[in-house]
Amino acid sequence: GTLAMSAVWTGRLSGVARHARGPRAGAALLARARSSAAASAADDEPPAGSLFAPTAEHAALRSLCAAFVREEVEPQALVHNREERFNQPLFRRAGELGLLGVTVPPEYGGAGMDAAAATIVHEELSASDPAFCLSYLAHSQLFANNLARNGTAEQCEAWLPAACSGEAVGGMGMSEPDHGTDVLGMRTSALRLADGSWKLNGGKMWITNGAVSDTELGDRFLVYARTGGPTERPSRAVSLFYVEKGMPGFSLGQRLKDKCGMRASPTAELVFEDVLLPAQHLIGEPGGATVCMMRNLEIERVVLAAMGVGIARRCLEVMNTYASERKAFGQPLREFGQIQRHISESYAEYMAGKTYLYQTAAGLDLGKAGNRLDTDGVKLYCTTMAKNVADRAIQVLGGYGYMGEYAVERLWRDSKLLEIGGGTLESHHKNMVRELRDTRDMP
Repeated sequence: GTLAMSAVWTGRLSGVARHARGPRAGAALLARARSSAAASAADDEPPAGSLFAPTAEHAALRSLCAAFVREEVEPQALVHNREERFNQPLFRRAGELGLLGVTVPPEYGGAGMDAAAATIVHEELSASDPAFCLSYLAHSQLFANNLARNGTAEQCEAWLPAACSGEAVGGMGMSEPDHGTDVLGMRTSALRLADGSWKLNGGKMWITNGAVSDTELGDRFLVYARTGGPTERPSRAVSLFYVEKGMPGFSLGQRLKDKCGMRASPTAELVFEDVLLPAQHLIGEPGGATVCMMRNLEIERVVLAAMGVGIARRCLEVMNTYASERKAFGQPLREFGQIQRHISESYAEYMAGKTYLYQTAAGLDLGKAGNRLDTDGVKLYCTTMAKNVADRAIQVLGGYGYMGEYAVERLWRDSKLLEIGGGTLESHHKNMVRELRDTRDMP
């Protein structure tokens, strides 16, 4: 099945099934990928080396994801979205394949790959089920990658292996009911106690993977909280903490349902009432979380842009095929100028966005901040591009496009969230103009 279709990455199905289970799945798969890539080169197969697959490992990863999507993600997408149900067995399957820790170092159970690899996974998953991909993003980037870049070796060793295997579902708490873009104004607070532990109080809103069902919390979270007093600079007033299900005082406020889109990705309100956190649950230094936040926002925005590219690709494929098969007035739809405009403009915008995306991913160092202009820019462009391409696909398909069977109406609804989550379009405008203030010569 899936693995047999991705031999470059994983070898034979039986071998991968044997090696891909457990907390070291990512490392095992990466080693096999490198071995397979070397074997392919020895057989004089064409090298990868394209913008969209920079190395043979990236090409193998794309093949693996495409097969996984075709055989396991696509068949469940419509039903789980209709039922607003998170597919936890499929999530664990992604862990078996080594995808959940794609950017996590191998010593903690990950594959140790780069931003381009994360981009590939998000593009492929979103071409089928953006909601499942959104939960994947919250876990793999907002929790696992965030912890891998900012935690100590002891913290990573304790908390990352189960995240990489899929045993635990992770997320991140930043937004609050009254603070979204104005994130540094958050009210959730942590008070340091005499013994070095912390007491956490407040609430977080719109948290992806905050719940795995209507009544059950997700497993592990990185939570931003105010630790500085009212006179502290906002940029030095926020700290990052590890919080897990089962801690007294940590509860599910509500699972948020009846969303416009992304319905198979659970969204929740988290409540913290005098939650006692051991000193070792502080990630980084007190008041040092703003840098962690900004660094992780850069990769978050890149992979959200990748989700837009995946949505656009699928919608373009659907409308292009439909325009050849459907006839009106005795001719295929693609012979009519109005339809030609929808398809051609969609293709040009999709390719422009995809090129910008992979160029940005190629230059992104996951361990550093400082690429805000293009990480904001690529999300600004690709998310609205995806919504527009999905809208055109519905128009080309007419009444059929309005029905769930053809997927484009679901992708259209899902695409809207990309213009809001991970930074609104308006915040990108502000950030980019600020970055360009002293620029005279454009690239």
